[in-house]
Amino acid sequence: MPRSGAEARRRLQQAALELYRERGFDQTTTAEIAARAGVNERTFFRHFPDKREVLFDGESDLRAALTRAVAEAPHDLPLEILLCAFRKVEGILEGNRPFAEPRLHVIAATPALRERDLAKAASIVEALAEALRQRGVSDRLAGLAAQTGWAAFHQALHAWIDDPSQSLDAHLLQAFDDLRALSATAPSAQAPPGDRPRRQ
Repeated sequence: MPRSGAEARRRLQQAALELYRERGFDQTTTAEIAARAGVNERTFFRHFPDKREVLFDGESDLRAALTRAVAEAPHDLPLEILLCAFRKVEGILEGNRPFAEPRLHVIAATPALRERDLAKAASIVEALAEALRQRGVSDRLAGLAAQTGWAAFHQALHAWIDDPSQSLDAHLLQAFDDLRALSATAPSAQAPPGDRPRRQ
């Protein structure tokens, strides 16, 4: 039996991940997760409200770390503030790679988990936008920057999972370089209405 709450939590997470990969999320029960982790089902529900949440432990810590890093970033431009914040939390993700890689695959294959993942991402994006507003960024730009920055971070995370030969930091810097390149190639002003391409 796990000797501490932290150990029980870790074993429940690992057991859930293993069973979701072996049997699928929908075919796995909380009782089976608890049994594999060596605890009873009551212990499972002391740590997690449902079998989806077991794969999203740490999301609130990540959100808090990101908003704190936004507040402390030594930059003025919103995207540079966000890049600095994302780089601050890389250690959290890199230390959890053995769990993060199979977790992403399980989420991608499971509609119920994709829905929860999108809700968690929306919560983080809103927290980032609010942190930017607290730094004086306008409401409209804060929301756009948070959405765009999170998309770049998410792309970097998946690239890192697919290509571990480069660090997460390298993939993150590349994603933001690509983002700047997209901005640099955008037209400086809207084309006149007559010059806009027609929808087919």
